[in-house]
Amino acid sequence: MGNVIKARFCLMLALGLALAACSGKSGDLVEPNIFPAAFKSEILDTLKNTLDDPTNVREALISDPVLAPLGADQRYIACVRYNARDINRVYVDTKERVAYFFGGRLNQLVEADKGQCARAAYKPFPELEKLCYAKKCD
Repeated sequence: MGNVIKARFCLMLALGLALAACSGKSGDLVEPNIFPAAFKSEILDTLKNTLDDPTNVREALISDPVLAPLGADQRYIACVRYNARDINRVYVDTKERVAYFFGGRLNQLVEADKGQCARAAYKPFPELEKLCYAKKCD
């Protein structure tokens, strides 16, 4: 009985791998460095879902996306700086994050390394300061 289960498992695994190999088309390559036209809304959506309290954010700043070196390649990145409240609704400290884009879409929004956004040309980001959950905000 055990051999039958193993055989079925192997068959299912092989079928899954075959289907996965067929799903990618060689002509469907994505241009990695498309300018991220909707960068602000994608960053807002991500922060709305990741901040402990996305309401009443202070000192929100953002830079426009620029091509920057990333290993041997270049990718569009944007820097975001803000002071948000924690889960206890207390302002903690200013955070700085880097948004990485691939194919014109937000790929990652991670904490910036020290000095990574030192040359960013920040401008006000009032959309982040106005985030809220209530229907009256829409």
